[in-house]
Amino acid sequence: MRFAKKIVVIGILFGIISLIGIYSANRLVERAAAEKVFNSTEIIPHNKVGLFLGTGKFLANGEINLYYAHRIEAAVELFKAGKVDFILVSGDNSTRDYDEPSTIREDLIRKGIPPDKIYLDYAGFRTLDSVVRCKEIFGQNSITIISQQFHNERALYIAKRNGIDAVGFNARDVSVHYGLKTKLRERFARVKMVLDLIFGKRPKFLGDAIEIK
Repeated sequence: MRFAKKIVVIGILFGIISLIGIYSANRLVERAAAEKVFNSTEIIPHNKVGLFLGTGKFLANGEINLYYAHRIEAAVELFKAGKVDFILVSGDNSTRDYDEPSTIREDLIRKGIPPDKIYLDYAGFRTLDSVVRCKEIFGQNSITIISQQFHNERALYIAKRNGIDAVGFNARDVSVHYGLKTKLRERFARVKMVLDLIFGKRPKFLGDAIEIK
């Protein structure tokens, strides 16, 4: 009986600590992103490079991923408004059969972005990797991050902690029902991000410098 009570107490304490961690991480991220996320190209500042945070084009059921489609729209809008000169597409290319950056590049070109204005980062396995590599491999200290607002906010916190002057351009979000699981995962992703930064987590790969010009 005593053992069962201890398990219950431990479970309650763990739940309380988890809730405090989720709340604290969320507040840190939101504060870092305050006044740095934009929904309009009219007021967003110009940056040489827009960092497109990659995601898969298709869902498991074969349908187009709306997060993906809306990010493509946002990147094209930002470029055509003259608010970025280049787009750096950062995504997962961990296997021969899965290549987010190349797929995104093809769709950007179909939408009118010149091929020579697109650079690819094949080692953007996580948001942290994408943001840090943008500075350390591609030499950018001032960037515009392109994703949905919740994702931009987390990326902006990573940028701030790595000495990058960044703003976020918000791609159109999805419905509450469509994005519920993603929004729940985001809460835990923010906690993990804070822990990664505290413990000095680095990108999986770095490598030689690539000049964007």
